[in-house]
Amino acid sequence: MLRAMPRPRSRRPYWANYKDTDLLDLRFCDLDLRVGRGLVAQRMERLYEELHLGKLRFRPHYWLSEEWFSPDGVPGIAIPFYLAHPRLARLEAKQMFEVEGGTDEWCMQLLRHEAGHAIDSGYKLHRRHTWRRTFGRYGRPYPDSYVPNTRSKNYVLHLDRWYAQSHPAEDFAETFAVWLRPGSQWWKHYAGWPVLRKLEYMDGLMHSIAGRRPVVHSRRHVEPLKHNRRTLREHYEQKRRHYSINVPEVYDSELRRLFPEGTPGAGRKPSAAVFLRCNQAELCELCSRGTGEHPYVFAHLVQEMIQRCRAMRLYLTRTVEDTRVDVAIFLTTHILTNMHKVRHRVAV
Repeated sequence: MLRAMPRPRSRRPYWANYKDTDLLDLRFCDLDLRVGRGLVAQRMERLYEELHLGKLRFRPHYWLSEEWFSPDGVPGIAIPFYLAHPRLARLEAKQMFEVEGGTDEWCMQLLRHEAGHAIDSGYKLHRRHTWRRTFGRYGRPYPDSYVPNTRSKNYVLHLDRWYAQSHPAEDFAETFAVWLRPGSQWWKHYAGWPVLRKLEYMDGLMHSIAGRRPVVHSRRHVEPLKHNRRTLREHYEQKRRHYSINVPEVYDSELRRLFPEGTPGAGRKPSAAVFLRCNQAELCELCSRGTGEHPYVFAHLVQEMIQRCRAMRLYLTRTVEDTRVDVAIFLTTHILTNMHKVRHRVAV
């Protein structure tokens, strides 16, 4: 008599079809996420290949956590939970107007950056006098925010927001990421820049540890999801507070130039508030790419615009395309002309 074979256990999470409101009430430990063999594992394999091409005998371990980071003293990489499943990536996009590391290229940029922190921990490189002379004091406290010199040629350009300028440890990680990227030809790209000295130092430093095992062997997982009892709602509330900087207030006269005041017959036209709400995600992404600011900075400003437009009963009088361009210019100009008030947050 043939016995029925047990049905394979479904890999689809029970929360995959949850509404956002229900998903936000789940705790991280309840998500039961695994790295598995998905995109995260595939991209880590690519990172390992790049390290091998660089003749480095270093393979950082990795795990899922709330955000991107590499813990001080642990030669590993924490990868944000939302990259482990498309449903969580959609939630991240809706909550924060971007998915950091959501594309293949962007994810590899971040992995190379975090690998820079991990290799620094694995070989205790920051303890070298030459490291401090090149990048600065590793133990300097991290600032809450920073105002970069956007014209400086003393730092590599890798991640957005001139991140190498935020701290010596980030300067090292960014320089390593540029050095590691296959085909970067950093010696040509940065020829004539003062930062070339850092890249040449990095090249010599990596050759000095080529083929050597790390001196730190810890495989510890710091802040793993399985021990995290916070809800996703609590996570996003805190994350939004982190990026909710005090953007300059929107002046009514500027809004009237974008959207003339409504008249008794204007109700047949789309309202400015509805237009802004429908185009918010696209506008924030566009302005973020052009300025390097986090999309949530612009989302905060757009929300203020929506409230004022609704109160003033403003409407569209031109095409959607023309209005979208003008609003994007307004948002970008409004932030950039007040850069002394809009400081870049440091993700630590």
